[in-house]
Order: sequence, then C-alpha cells, then structure tokens
Amino acid sequence: MGCDGGTIPKRHELVKGPKKVEKVDKNAELAAKWKYCTLSQEKLRRPIVACELGRLYNKDAIIEYLLDKSAERPNAEAVTHIRGIKDIKELNLTDNPEWEGERRNAKGDRYEDMHCSMFICPVVGLEMNGKHRFCYLQTCGCVFSDRALKEVKTEICHKCGDPFKDEDIVVLNGTKEEVQKLNEKMDERRAKTKAKKSKKSKAVETVSTPAESQEDAQPPPMVVAGGKPQQNGDESSQSAEAGPSSASTSSKGSKSSTAPATKRSFQDMKEKSEAFKSLFTTHSSAKRSKDQTSNWVTHTPYHF
Repeated sequence: MGCDGGTIPKRHELVKGPKKVEKVDKNAELAAKWKYCTLSQEKLRRPIVACELGRLYNKDAIIEYLLDKSAERPNAEAVTHIRGIKDIKELNLTDNPEWEGERRNAKGDRYEDMHCSMFICPVVGLEMNGKHRFCYLQTCGCVFSDRALKEVKTEICHKCGDPFKDEDIVVLNGTKEEVQKLNEKMDERRAKTKAKKSKKSKAVETVSTPAESQEDAQPPPMVVAGGKPQQNGDESSQSAEAGPSSASTSSKGSKSSTAPATKRSFQDMKEKSEAFKSLFTTHSSAKRSKDQTSNWVTHTPYHF
C-alpha cells in the first residue's frame, strides 16, 4: 500500500471522485472577444474592422489573410465568410478619456481595472468592454451602445449624420442566436446582389443582340458589270424592269452622288474681308512677280 516513512495520505488521494467541470473565466472570455483580434489573437489596434457577423479584427490581419488564404492560421474558420475587402467595414470608434494605456500599472502598486476599455459609446458614455451590448452601422461604421439606439430613436447617425435603416444595424460579438440571424441576413443580401448582377448582364445581352441581327439582315452589295456595287432587293428589280434608260439615269445619279465636292478657295469667298484673305499664301500679295523670281528653283512656300 505504500505510505512508508510515516506519510499520512488524504482522502482525495486515495478515493477517485467525479471530475469537476472546468469553468471559463468570464473576465478572460470578455477580454478575448473585445480586446483581441479574432483572427490573429493579437491586441486590437487601429484600424479596427468588423465583419457582417459582428466580429472584431485588425485590418492588417484581414489583408494578410486575403492575400494568402493558403497559410495556416489558428482561427481560419472564423473568417471563411470573408471573400474580399468589401465584406468588412472599418469602425469609427470613440476613444475613452479615462484610458491611460497598456503600461499604466507597470510597477504593480495600483489597482488595475480589468473592465476599463479603450473605446466608449459617444452618446451614453458606456465602455465597450463586453458588459454592455454594442452595435455598428454598416453605412458609416460608427459604433454605439444598444441603449443609445433605443433611447434616442432616429434614422440619422448620432455621430456623422448619415441616414441608416434598421437593417444596417449589426450587433458586435453577439450570442449564438444573434450570429445565426446575422448569417441568414448575410446570405439573403448576397443572393440579392447576385440576382441584380445577372439581370444587368441579361439586359446588356438583349441590347447587343438586336443590333447584331440588324447588321446580319442587311444583304451584301452585288457588283454590276460596270464595276460599281449595287444593293439587292427592290431597287435591282425595278432597274431591271425599267430598261437601259433607267439604268443610265441611275448610273449618272450615282456618279453625281459619289463624286467628291469641289474645294472652294478662301479668295473666292465674297463674304470674307481682304485682311482675312491676306493671311493665306493664295492671296495676290503673297505671290511674287516675274522680276522678283530667281533663275533657280527654290523650296520656299512663296515660290510659284
């Protein structure tokens, strides 16, 4: 049995009882949610962002995750719903004037309040430490306590003045039921955006196809023995029935229509003044007389 040397055993050392259930410290749990990044487990520092499920992250950690999703991370399951930078919102937080920094009790000779937070509600003044319910607006990113939104009911943000709806309110670090509701809202919102994109793409296709069909419906021009292109259809049948006289007239008309317009000189325009006409080299003052011309050929623009 042992117990040599005069040792006296206790009852819990000899009798095995039921194991005690380990309880999580509430203060430690709140600190892990409200003071540390959900992805990197580092302390939260500006800029701080939140996802559509109300979890807090450091923006640097999210950008690193989006750049390299294959790397192994401790809490990669918490960010699987984040597809891009549009799925997160940077928070507009209000600093706590009573916050003295992380090294406020370096000597250990003063009382340290574990529930003191870096940020507070700008309306009520409650600290964002997990004891009170906090929300953020998806439109502007401002953070308020739930008590402030209930007491002061408005459709305009208390801090920046941007309008918002009840659908834009997201609870930060909510319960499992609240996270489940937020997840359902997120799926509905993404389904609506996909439907809108598909409708836009279909509308673009329907607009482009009639134009292409009209271009394809036009017959290609046919070459006549004279060497000039002629359109198929009624015009060709009418010209064939009319005979050679109509063909000759049509050929003359086509020649006159296709003939380029003659250029008109500025010197022939009567409505222009002589001062305006003298600006051009075709004016009589710009031309040289026979006495001024030389016996050799020059390359100046004034030689005629």
